[in-house]
Amino acid sequence: MAAPQINPGDIAGWPILKITYRSDAEKIAALLPPGIDPGDSPNVHLNIYNVPVPDEPEYGVVTSVDANYRGTPGIYAIGYGIDQESAILISREMNGQPKYPSEIVYYRMGDRVTARCSHQGYTFVEFDGRVTGVASERPDYEQDEWWVKVSRAVGGAEKSYDFPPHVVRVHSTYGTQHLEDVAGTLTLGHSPWDPIQELLPQRELISARLDTPTFLGREISLEGALDPDAFWPHVDTIGGSRWPGEMGGPRRKR
Repeated sequence: MAAPQINPGDIAGWPILKITYRSDAEKIAALLPPGIDPGDSPNVHLNIYNVPVPDEPEYGVVTSVDANYRGTPGIYAIGYGIDQESAILISREMNGQPKYPSEIVYYRMGDRVTARCSHQGYTFVEFDGRVTGVASERPDYEQDEWWVKVSRAVGGAEKSYDFPPHVVRVHSTYGTQHLEDVAGTLTLGHSPWDPIQELLPQRELISARLDTPTFLGREISLEGALDPDAFWPHVDTIGGSRWPGEMGGPRRKR
């Protein structure tokens, strides 16, 4: 499998650093709104990337968990921390994509791979590893990702919505240009703004890979409604993420 070709000096189109670790099933279940069910495995996925959006490099980190909707397996997006302001509000307004601002450091020097993700002065994800070799080829694959589009009523009345919560299905199809295995250490840092260490603790690092995908197709569709009353405890989030919050910020200790 030949390595992908890029132009000298390009800073977009790098491979995605895909990290999967095992967490606690009950922790994942607590983050999922009623109507979206935990997947078969309590896995958390961190995709750290640099891709052009729409035509300039966007550095980001996607945090998601295995989850099923109406019997269809997929992943539920907890947050997209990105460094490009223009994509944040429009993505959430149109499709419910949980984007929020973050500072991302991600690079490869020789065989060493380094990533660091920060928000509001707190570093919540760090990874340091080395490429161990080219992975075996894999076929094209499909993935369903679940977002939630919702808008609370003007004035903030209890359990009142201008648009009640609906699931958004993101169905994507990929090929693989190049795939490399990485051995390394994932560190989850304390952060009130990205409480991954507390709410999705790492129990076992399952895999880390550098994946250069071919994007074959993507369809975004509005699916069914979620129970609006049951969803209410999940409506207040930290910024644009799906981390549980209070008035848009971290929940206060009581």
